[in-house]
Amino acid sequence: MNIDTIKEHINDVIKETNLQGIGERKIGKVRDIYIAPDKITLVSTDRHSSFDRIIAHIPFKGAVLNQISAFWFENTKDIIQNHVVSIPDPNVLVAKKCTVIPIECIVRGYITGSTNTSMWTLYKEGQRDFGNFVLPEGLKKNQKMDEPVFTPTTKSDEHDRPITPAEIVSEGILTKEMTDELERVAKAVFKRGQEIALSKGLILVDTKYEFGMDENGKLTLIDEVHTPDSSRYWKAATYQERIDAGLEPEYFDKEFLRLWFKDNCDPYNDTVLPDAPADMVAELSRRYIEIYETITGEPFNHDFNTPIMERITNNLKQI
Repeated sequence: MNIDTIKEHINDVIKETNLQGIGERKIGKVRDIYIAPDKITLVSTDRHSSFDRIIAHIPFKGAVLNQISAFWFENTKDIIQNHVVSIPDPNVLVAKKCTVIPIECIVRGYITGSTNTSMWTLYKEGQRDFGNFVLPEGLKKNQKMDEPVFTPTTKSDEHDRPITPAEIVSEGILTKEMTDELERVAKAVFKRGQEIALSKGLILVDTKYEFGMDENGKLTLIDEVHTPDSSRYWKAATYQERIDAGLEPEYFDKEFLRLWFKDNCDPYNDTVLPDAPADMVAELSRRYIEIYETITGEPFNHDFNTPIMERITNNLKQI
């Protein structure tokens, strides 16, 4: 889909949903979640979140994220079962209900980052022992590690905190057996992701997973998988050349819109934010579509003849 088509449909976005008869609605940052006794229905909207608030609505973003997750759920189901029951619409995933495990499972293949708590910052400041693994001397920023590492955090509405596998056990959150299994499965799914991404010309740098237990007490992959919102991707073709030249890798950049808000308002404190520039919104939409097409190898298709919410409602009637 070209940028002109996106601009023509800049206002064709899902800001919120109010679907009837499919369960009690819970509103997340990006998805509206409908909870029924036997299942949940996840509707991916076009909301774009940053600074702990919605800053814009990006055309086609919800459909892109939902369908990328669908691709990865399908391509990892031989490693771990997932919560997908059906995908009746580009923006909708119907899932089995699971008891959520209160740990964010973060896996990293490269040492990178710029925040105070990033692995690269901690390493640069002298940390080598990260609890369940020790990094060698001499690593450089954005370097691939010998093996992916598991750096879990707690799950919290306020602030996630890093936690080691040993602490997960000692704090009584999970058993050692379950903690070990989470690490094993998360690394296996990540390695599969890296292999497939590399075949598409991308490097899967790091990501986060969520797991739950199904009604039979079986570990299940839930939420989303390897989307550009939950994962970092670099372009493989230019990686080594840029590293050798002392440059940052080429990456899927969503930051330009966030930086525009920082330059044009106080996004944490202003009651009302300015509207995001239409050209920037369209460009961000184009980038989401590009990464969808790169990962799946399929063209991004959209039904322009039917309003999005009408299409969703019709498709949900079929299940």
